[in-house]
Amino acid sequence: MTSIGVAPSTFQEGDEVVLARGTYPGTLGVFLRLKEDVNWADIRERNGDIRSHPVIWLAHSAKAALGSKN
Repeated sequence: MTSIGVAPSTFQEGDEVVLARGTYPGTLGVFLRLKEDVNWADIRERNGDIRSHPVIWLAHSAKAALGSKN
């Protein structure tokens, strides 16, 4: 039997995130929750849209770490 491991998410609700990979790299947003398939997450993008993205595409936003509001 083959088992696929899932890495625990390092993101928590409210974390500032950025799409580091994928179709729209650089998109900023706020982490909302993991989906039922924990390899996907909902984020609220800066324009207010809530979209699902693969967790592997997400990174913590460096701007959040620097305290920037942009």
